[in-house]
Amino acid sequence: SGTSENTFSPDASCTRAQIMTFLWAANGRPETENAANFSDVAADAYYAKAVAWAVANGITSGTSEGVFSSDASCTRAQAMTFLWAAAGRPEVENAASFSDVPADAYYAKAVAWAVANGITAGVGDGLFGSDNTCTRAQIVTFLFTAQSK
Repeated sequence: SGTSENTFSPDASCTRAQIMTFLWAANGRPETENAANFSDVAADAYYAKAVAWAVANGITSGTSEGVFSSDASCTRAQAMTFLWAAAGRPEVENAASFSDVPADAYYAKAVAWAVANGITAGVGDGLFGSDNTCTRAQIVTFLFTAQSK
């Protein structure tokens, strides 16, 4: 719904809490039985149900034991991994050919899937930009493209 009544803040960094909320909303805001057991996800936080849904569906397990890092900026590697996991972790035949995506990186299959499905083409010069922070506009564009596949 935006960052205020009449602004979306497209150029603002997208937090991990925000991307989970976007994903959850795009999937119909399903209810889950359990709460998210993270020390930084209060039961009454706007994103609590979204994070609980993401955990229940294997989309995230947090950044460390008991921590989700709700307010941390979401990186491009994390965003593609979340989208790929939400899509069911489909296999793709070819690896992505970005010099900054090692074959054994946790996000390598997710990036390959995203490229194969036209969700991203990287940031230019043969780079994916794995550690680059995603803006809110980039996240919703990735999500929109992924949902239309």
